[in-house]
Amino acid sequence: MRFIRIMMTLLLVAMAGVVAAQESQPTYPFVRYNANHLRYDTSSSTLQAFFTRWRNMNNNRQGNLNIVHIGGSHVQAGMMTQVIRQRLLTAGGMVGPRGMIFPYSAAARCNNPPDYRVHCRERMVLTRCVYKEPEYALGLCGIAVTAREYSEIQIALNEPTADFRTTRVVLFGHSDDGVVPRLRTSRGEHYPTYIDNNTDRYFFNIDQTVDSFVVVLPCREGQEFTVSGICLDSPSAGLTYHSIGVNGAAVPDYLRCPNFVRDLRMLHPDAVVFGIGINDANTANFDTAAFRRSYLQLVDSVRSVNPDCAFIFITNNDSYVKVGRRRYNVNPNGALARDVFYRLAHDTDGAVWDQFQVMGGLRSMEKWREHGLAQTDRVHFTRAGYTLVGNLFADALLEAINSKN
Repeated sequence: MRFIRIMMTLLLVAMAGVVAAQESQPTYPFVRYNANHLRYDTSSSTLQAFFTRWRNMNNNRQGNLNIVHIGGSHVQAGMMTQVIRQRLLTAGGMVGPRGMIFPYSAAARCNNPPDYRVHCRERMVLTRCVYKEPEYALGLCGIAVTAREYSEIQIALNEPTADFRTTRVVLFGHSDDGVVPRLRTSRGEHYPTYIDNNTDRYFFNIDQTVDSFVVVLPCREGQEFTVSGICLDSPSAGLTYHSIGVNGAAVPDYLRCPNFVRDLRMLHPDAVVFGIGINDANTANFDTAAFRRSYLQLVDSVRSVNPDCAFIFITNNDSYVKVGRRRYNVNPNGALARDVFYRLAHDTDGAVWDQFQVMGGLRSMEKWREHGLAQTDRVHFTRAGYTLVGNLFADALLEAINSKN
């Protein structure tokens, strides 16, 4: 009886959270709520296996589910994925670690997601996959920061609504100079429990749950250490929604990360949400065939890690291009990219979330801006806009998961 009461309480809390999230979100006449569904073939074996695994974990509280969301600046901003993560955890009454993060603001003029704070007094050297010739070999995160002196990166989770369980920190990094990083918590300073030199990973097992720590990089003069990612992990059952984003990134930029597959193996995703494309289509000569080929190469990279991975593609949002001082023209490539995303879903037995249609189609971004949901560049959203987009995507995904098809 006690178990039943606990499960009923969890269910009521989850339902209340979903209802509250939906009721607190205002509605807009230009948003096509009736189109807010995942589009997929219900016979898709990978999607149905993913949905089934979700339901089993939700019902039995056993196992782990890893979702990896990859994109550009929309994802680096972290606001949309933060909402999605909150909604999915609440809907399932689940707990889990925060997953893969990156200390973006350890470098100058690099924005950080709001759900964790990063402070680094010593500004580090930034490398991104969008550079024509990245100085350092990049991995899954598509970005790296390099210390060339003694440095400390302070990280603190800033998400009061989620109970993230972190008992293991995995630092993705490399030093040709033999620098070994340390981790400082409230319990003191920790040396790596295990170092995997083949994959450039440093494992720190902690005997307590932590929500803040300091990465210590003890570089002496002439030494370097490059950080390419940090994974906040836990052996307990739960859902992990990893978010990977780099400002300005296009699909080919991730293909140029030599350690992309190596790093992804640790996460072993059950599903990948792809939201890359806004930068690919921001050109007068958008090559849809090349765009599709690059995406299929990226899909193959993921499948080399997990052949049964499910794929969800988010179409580009409607956007504008700047043509003069305070003058913008609508970008017609949003509709062209939308067609490619549908083809990709068909090619990969995956699903499409048609963000372009849901937000209102061509020229809808101007309406979003007028209502305080989009920024003046007419490409990016405001916090309110990202919150709306995150809730809409979460609604569509949860509807598909709970479907009887």
